[in-house]
Amino acid sequence: MHLAPGPRLGPAHRAHEEVPTMREVREAFHRFWPLTRGDRKWLAAITACVVVSALAETAAILLFAELTDTALKAGSLSAFWGPAGAWLAVAVLGALVGYFGNSLATWTAERFVLRLRAKVFRHIQDLPPHFFQKHRQGDLVERLTGDVEAIEQMVVSGVVGTVAATFSAVFYSAAALYLRWDLALATFVLAPLFLVAARRFSGRIKQASQDERVADGAITSVVQESLGNVVLTQAYNRRRDEEKRLDREARAWMKASVRGARLSEMYEQFVEVVETLCVLAVIGLGVWEISADRMTLGQLLAFAAFIGYLYPPVRNLGQLGLTLTAATAGAQRLNEILDAKPSVGDPAEPVPAWPVHGWVGFHGVHFRYPDAPRDSLTDVSFTAAPGGLVIITGPSGAGKSTLSKLLTRFYDPSAGVITLDGVPLTQLGLEFLREQIALLPQETLILNGTIRENIGTGRPGASDEEIEQAARAAAAHDFISSLPEGYDTEIAPGTATLSGGQLKRITIARAMLRAAPVLILDEPTAGLDSVAARQVVQPLRRLVSGRTTIMITHDLSLAPDADRILVVDGGRLVEAGTHAELVARRGAYTRLLGPLPEDTMILRKLPDDTMTLRR
Repeated sequence: MHLAPGPRLGPAHRAHEEVPTMREVREAFHRFWPLTRGDRKWLAAITACVVVSALAETAAILLFAELTDTALKAGSLSAFWGPAGAWLAVAVLGALVGYFGNSLATWTAERFVLRLRAKVFRHIQDLPPHFFQKHRQGDLVERLTGDVEAIEQMVVSGVVGTVAATFSAVFYSAAALYLRWDLALATFVLAPLFLVAARRFSGRIKQASQDERVADGAITSVVQESLGNVVLTQAYNRRRDEEKRLDREARAWMKASVRGARLSEMYEQFVEVVETLCVLAVIGLGVWEISADRMTLGQLLAFAAFIGYLYPPVRNLGQLGLTLTAATAGAQRLNEILDAKPSVGDPAEPVPAWPVHGWVGFHGVHFRYPDAPRDSLTDVSFTAAPGGLVIITGPSGAGKSTLSKLLTRFYDPSAGVITLDGVPLTQLGLEFLREQIALLPQETLILNGTIRENIGTGRPGASDEEIEQAARAAAAHDFISSLPEGYDTEIAPGTATLSGGQLKRITIARAMLRAAPVLILDEPTAGLDSVAARQVVQPLRRLVSGRTTIMITHDLSLAPDADRILVVDGGRLVEAGTHAELVARRGAYTRLLGPLPEDTMILRKLPDDTMTLRR
C-alpha cells in the first residue's frame, strides 16, 4: 500500500484530522470516480470473477469436508475419486477465474493511474508561473507519483478489494452457519475487533503517512536542486552543507517511515493474535462437539477452514479504513493542484483565426501579480508595427519581463487592453495566440534529446531540411556539422558538449523555425561573454528581420537599430523614442547608457556588419 501525506499539522489540529470523515471520503471518491468511465464494464467483469472465485473457495472447502468424512474416515478408495475429481475441477476453475480477474484488475488500476496522472499533469501545465514559485519541484513530482497511486488504491483497488472481501465474508459466513449456526454465531462476536483495531490505528498511521510523503517530496527537491546547481555547490564548497540538507530531510523521512511501519506491524500482529484466538476457540468447541457425537471430523475441519478463511476478508474490510486515510491525504494534496485556477483561459467564443500581420498594442495596461503589495505595471501604452523593432530597457525589477508575460498571456492585465492586429488578446484562443508568437526567453532552455529535436520543437513536424535551414540562418549549422553525430548529437540542460553561445544559437534556430509574426526576445545576450555575444548578434538580426520584434534587454548594443526604445522604471513608461531622440534628451535612457560627451560618435552596425558613424 502506498502511503500518501498531506500538509504537516500542528498538535492542536491532529485530533480533528486523524480519521477522515465520511464527507471527506465521499468528496474524494466523487471527484475521482468519473475517471473510471470507460472501464466500468471491466470493473463489472472483475466483480463477477470475484464472486465466482469466492464460490469456488466455498465449494472446495465443502468438498474437503465430504472427502474427509466419506473417504478418509472410512478408508475407502472408491469414495475418494468423486469428491477428489470435483475438488480438482473447482480448483482449476477458481485458478483460471482468479488469474483473469487479478490480471484485469491490475490493468484497470494502471489505466486509472494513467488517466489521473495525465489529468493532473495537464492542469499543472496551465497554471501561472507564480504557482511554481510557491511549490518545490520535488514535491510536485511526489504528488504526481505517490499521491496519484494512493487515490487509485481507494477508487479502483479499494472498490475491488471491498467487493471481494464482502462476497467472501458473506459466502464463508453462510457456509459456516449452514454447518453449525450456533458455533458460527459464537465465533462471529470476535469479528468487530478487527474493525475497532483498524479505526484505532488509522489516525496514527495517517499522520505518519502524511509526514513520510512530505519528507519524500523534500528529499526529491533537495536532490534536484543540488544536482541542478552542482557548479555553485562545488565553487562555494557547499558539499557538506548540501549533505546536511539531504541528511536532515532523509532523517525526517526515516522517522516517519519507521513510525508508520511500526504502527502497521503492530496492527498486523494484533490481528494475527485475534485470529489465532478465534481458530483455537473453534477447535476447542469442535472437539467438545465431536466427543458428544454432534459433529463429524470433516465438519469440524470445514468449519475451522471457513472461520480461518472468513477473518482475512473481515480484516481487509477493517484495513479499508487505513486505505481511506492514505487516499484522503493524497486527495488533499492533489486537490490543492486541481483547485488552483489558471490565470487565463480561452474565451467562450474566440475570434476566428486570420493571417496575423503583427500589430501589437498596449493600451493603458496595469498589472499586479497575485498577492503582490503593489502594481508591477502602471498605465503602460505603446504600439509595435509589423516588421518593427521595439527595445524595452530599464533598471532591474522595473517590470520589463512582465510585459512579455502579458503579451504571451501567462497573465491578463488588471486593467487596460493588449491587442494583436487590433483584436484584444482576451478574445483569442490561447493556442492560436501562442502560435503567432516566438519567445526567446532569457534562460537558454535546452531539452534532453538531440540537437535536431531541440530545434524541431519550434515547429513540430518540420522536415530535416527546414531544421537545417533554420540552423544555417542562426549560424549554427557549421559547428553542428562538425560534431561526430551532427544533428543527432545528444544534448541536455547544462551540457558541456557545447558552449553557451552555441546553445543560444540553437535556441535562435528554434525561434526561426517557428516563423511566427511576433517575436519576443528577453535578454537574448544575457550570460554570454563579449565574444559569444558578438557571435549571436548577426543571427539575431536575421531572426528579427520581417517580424514585429519586442526586445527586452540591458544590452543596448542593438539600440541604434531599433525603431523605438521604451524605458520602463518602477512599472511606468518613463521615456519613449528613437535612439537619437533619447540621447538628445539626456534623460533616463542616457543614464542607462552612461555619460555621453556632446560630440560622442555612435557606432551603428549595418546588416552587412560594416559600421558607420553618426552623431
